[in-house]
Amino acid sequence: MTTSDKPDNPSAESSGSPEPAENAGKTGNAGKAEETAPTGIAAQDWAQASAEPQYRAAVVDLLGALAYGELAAFERLAEDAKLAPTLEDKAELAKMASAEFHHFERLRDRLTEIGEQPTLAMEPFVAALDGFHKQTAPSDWLEGLVKAYVGDSIASDFYREVAVRLDNDTRALVLAVLDDTGHAGFAVDRVRAAIDAEPRVGGRLALWARRLMGEALSQSQRVVADRDALSTMLVGGVADGFDLAEVGRMFSRITEAHTKRMAALGLAA
Repeated sequence: MTTSDKPDNPSAESSGSPEPAENAGKTGNAGKAEETAPTGIAAQDWAQASAEPQYRAAVVDLLGALAYGELAAFERLAEDAKLAPTLEDKAELAKMASAEFHHFERLRDRLTEIGEQPTLAMEPFVAALDGFHKQTAPSDWLEGLVKAYVGDSIASDFYREVAVRLDNDTRALVLAVLDDTGHAGFAVDRVRAAIDAEPRVGGRLALWARRLMGEALSQSQRVVADRDALSTMLVGGVADGFDLAEVGRMFSRITEAHTKRMAALGLAA
């Protein structure tokens, strides 16, 4: 598919260019949440909020999942760098991998700071995350870029949704480690250039991105379902959890953000 075959995108058409990658890679939920003064757990700091044992356990789970996710991302990007067609591309991926490892270090240090063992906190999530990466191993350079941009961003959207309900210390850390490491603009530039050069590539990458969407959502749901404290926090429990209707709206927002990213790449969602 060529870039001109993508679905209607009013914002792109009015400006003559796709939505900026840094905007397409974010949901609007966190920004909207910040417009209203936080209440409940979200208005407290860690010292106050962690007095609730169930909330503390949920945050440890969340930080453990994020920490292993960042460590796995570092490993994957370092491996994907081997597929890079140029030295410039190889260096760019190496820089991104370094940023992911720095995020991991921040999460690891925070777990240690609150009296938890990082390895034990990460261990429950190893099988699920490794399974996701095994099932979605890219076959070439372009699939690796799409995975870094689309797949990782879906997980980031999920964690950003969760972050608005956390205490302010934990929320600040989570949002900081979800900052874009340079995937967005780099991936969009390279993928769009490849599609312009060989339009048939677009169809294959669109199918790949749809598969990533399904696998990433399933993986997020499995991670939550397997951890009682985390699922209770999210659905009607501590930290002003989501009700079931809000869970549906949350996944709708994640799906909408995915559609915008696909448009930025020049692919059909």
